[in-house]
Amino acid sequence: MKIAIIGAGNLGISMATGILHSGAATSMYLTRRHPDSLREFEAYGNVITTSDNRLAVSNSDILIFAVQPGDFPAVLTSVVDLLGDNHVVISTVTGFGISKIEAITGAGRYIIRAMPNTAISVQHSMTCLCSNEHGKGRLELAQAIFNRMGHSMIIPEARMQAATVICASGIAFWMRLIRATTQGAIQLGFDAGQAQELAMHTCRGAAELLIQAGSHPEAEIDRVTTPMGCTIEGLNEMEHQGLSASLIRGIVTSFDKISDIRKG
Repeated sequence: MKIAIIGAGNLGISMATGILHSGAATSMYLTRRHPDSLREFEAYGNVITTSDNRLAVSNSDILIFAVQPGDFPAVLTSVVDLLGDNHVVISTVTGFGISKIEAITGAGRYIIRAMPNTAISVQHSMTCLCSNEHGKGRLELAQAIFNRMGHSMIIPEARMQAATVICASGIAFWMRLIRATTQGAIQLGFDAGQAQELAMHTCRGAAELLIQAGSHPEAEIDRVTTPMGCTIEGLNEMEHQGLSASLIRGIVTSFDKISDIRKG
């Protein structure tokens, strides 16, 4: 596949890294205003870094736009005349709906919105996808790309803002929980490096248990809690201090914020 990532900032670089490591691209163009910081990618041999978006679009079939929301209309307008029947437009731009994209490109284009997270750089992203009517014909292709870098789910566009909070912002939420566990381990006597290692791999194992077994979190909790034991004592204290309620409130607050951004 000939892939261009238009706007190779933090997320764009993460996607490029994941795509290149998975071998999903026969060629790749990476663009940004000042491409000097992207030069290391040219070591892959099939990557061209440039500030010329039109060059990238002209030589690619899959166009992944990872620019800032305020820049997206101008960037897309500047290349719209180059779009052909083969082009697939994939937008990772937060809060920029399909109808706004169609207003620039026309409805008869393959348009897909994708919301990955930065774990895409290590092939463990949770990516949500939706499309316009025409784009449904390329959703399997988009899934094939993103499934090589983690897991993907097709959802209605109306759920994309919520997916942004759960999957993209969610990386930060989980990082904070891992950090808190690390701090707790330090307080119990582990050095900082050991504490983080314990927290990271325990978190990873918990997720993998659910993925492999398809079980509910409470079923796995029941397996490690015993009557009057230390696990249930700790869990109950966390709940008394508002762990679940605080996490849910944080998620809803993030959703309210992204909703305000979209209205603006």
